[in-house]
Amino acid sequence: MLSAVLGLGLIGLVAAIALGWASKKFAVEVDARELAVNGVLPGVNCGACGYAGCSGYAAAVAKGEAAINLCPPGGSKVVADIAHIMGVEEQAAEAQIAVVLCQGDQSKATQKYIYTGMSDCNAANNIADGPKQCQGGCLGLGSCVTACPFDAIEITADGLAVISRERCTGCGKCISVCPRSVIRMTPASATVHVLCNSHDKGAVVRKYCEIGCIGCNICKKTVPDAFKIDQFLAEVDYAHADDAAAAIDKCPKNCILDFNNAYPDGSQMKPVSMAPTAPAATRAGKDLH
Repeated sequence: MLSAVLGLGLIGLVAAIALGWASKKFAVEVDARELAVNGVLPGVNCGACGYAGCSGYAAAVAKGEAAINLCPPGGSKVVADIAHIMGVEEQAAEAQIAVVLCQGDQSKATQKYIYTGMSDCNAANNIADGPKQCQGGCLGLGSCVTACPFDAIEITADGLAVISRERCTGCGKCISVCPRSVIRMTPASATVHVLCNSHDKGAVVRKYCEIGCIGCNICKKTVPDAFKIDQFLAEVDYAHADDAAAAIDKCPKNCILDFNNAYPDGSQMKPVSMAPTAPAATRAGKDLH
């Protein structure tokens, strides 16, 4: 009995010594800067930087393989912190915000059929190209809501996705899951947008949407530098976005909106001029209403 106990103890001692030697022999040294960078990142692991989570991005930055301004949720504060850690100059990047370029909810846009399947835009879009007549319109089934790690998207009662400008960090998760590419990244400083995603001719758009762009060129004639027309669809030229508001009242279809004044119909979010501001990394967890 005693010999068995001694034998087991000896085996345990040898194993402990072997493990201790192996841990030192095969230890992987971690760059202190990698740990420091990881410490200042927001820790949301959204993947917007293009790496597998915050730790992956921190490792790439420490190795000099990634720019220091690739973390949208972190904003300028994180860029400054990483620049200090890495001993380099700040690389400013203009903040981006996701916008749903559509206002054609179920009360304004024609439906081809009543969809009763799972609440997922991609699943619905696979059935006869989706229930909405407009092929570029928001399906409003919430795939973007599920994908958003910051709780920044709501679905209105009439089935339209709307993104909070206060809480969006520009991570791009919503864009990657939208089957109709109706969500775009836009400069955070630009609050005026043409909320339409249809490239059909005006006569066709009129048949299925009350608030869709008909490519009439009135906005571009009103403010030539602030708008451009691409295949019958007006778009804000964000290099001159400050002037775009002048065309809002001229639009015959009311598809140009300034988020400083209002969100799309049915949204419970407050306009930019009424909403409190907050650093991007701390927006998650705030009430939208």
